[in-house]
Amino acid sequence: MSEETEIDWYENATQPGSADSTEILDIVPRGVGREARNFHRQIPGYRQTPLKGLNNLSEMLGLGGIWVKDESQRLNLNSFKALGGAFAIYRFLKQELDREDEEIPFEELKADAVPGDLSETVFATATDGNHGRGVAWAANKLGYRSVIYVHENTSRARIEAIESYGAEVEIIGGTYDDAVEQLSQDAAEQGWQIISDTSWPGYEVIPAWIMQGYTTMYVEAQEQLAGLGFDRPTHVFVQAGVGSLAASVLAYYEGLLGEDRPKTIVVEPSRAACIYESIREGELTKFGGDLDTIMAGLACGETNPMAWEILKHCGDYFVSCPDFVAAKGMRVYAVPVEGDPFVVSGESGAVTLGLLTFIMEHPELKPLREGLGLGPDSQVLLLNTEGNTDPIYFRRVVWEGTNPVPDKFRLLKD
Repeated sequence: MSEETEIDWYENATQPGSADSTEILDIVPRGVGREARNFHRQIPGYRQTPLKGLNNLSEMLGLGGIWVKDESQRLNLNSFKALGGAFAIYRFLKQELDREDEEIPFEELKADAVPGDLSETVFATATDGNHGRGVAWAANKLGYRSVIYVHENTSRARIEAIESYGAEVEIIGGTYDDAVEQLSQDAAEQGWQIISDTSWPGYEVIPAWIMQGYTTMYVEAQEQLAGLGFDRPTHVFVQAGVGSLAASVLAYYEGLLGEDRPKTIVVEPSRAACIYESIREGELTKFGGDLDTIMAGLACGETNPMAWEILKHCGDYFVSCPDFVAAKGMRVYAVPVEGDPFVVSGESGAVTLGLLTFIMEHPELKPLREGLGLGPDSQVLLLNTEGNTDPIYFRRVVWEGTNPVPDKFRLLKD
């Protein structure tokens, strides 16, 4: 990879901020977080993931607080992704059973408890790693087959993690977007049920269910913040691949708080910045190239069209980050300021913390800092979306210093 040293940002000056946007509430309705959480609570092994306070780092950076929702501890899966995949499978099965108005117990959704044809359902998806693992895990828990398509640059560790839940893994040449396209063709021929976190014409319902499933995280975070004396975060930094996670955060807080929602900062790799480019252009724009970034879970060249409707209405700032930003975030989590908790965070999980440190410390990003209004009264929420999902690369970054901070961004100089 060639070195890139620019952190680019764009303020969404055209976003209307309508709290009553029909499009937004159709995709992530108010109150759906309660339904999602009620379902997730039934899953064997469910427990609320921790909200970790980086109190000493926040003081060092001149912030009121930094709060990390640590999804590396979600259901022993190292990622939040199962929340969306499992909830989508739940909603699909409820629909097929004609029991959409009921809350169905987890045990009644298992393959050996549903009618014959439904019990033979094969759930399929394309993935950069974590979403596929979540779908494979959910299918396995319920006794269904799963087929997961990955692109050719997916690491062996991520493939083996998916296979550990009994999934059949198909490796497709090209990028994540190529895997999505191939899956849509093959699933139609084979009769598989796609559980994808991106949408296309005629396939919109399940991606919306996936976004709704993610809201369990925010319901938990709001309860945890309330227990600490805060009614809401003032800022939310959220990473984006196809944009489904980011859109779900924005839609949740739009529905909950309207114009009082937190300021939102959507963060992408500079080598896969499809949302950033779309916002700049004012329309959906495909990001070209090989999407070669260490942030494997965010290496997507096309934005989920459903997510786009939310992002363009509710997103405040959009940031494109080189890989060294994520690498620094991993190291800051792994070697915390004395007294702060240790957090295991992978490349995609750590980019938001890395960006926050640069915004608060580097003179070139002062306009962004001021535009966001970050300061001593700010309570910043970060989502650590993944733990150590690729152990070899994790050690390269944290132990060996891969993707170091370039000289122009270094503050601790010799």
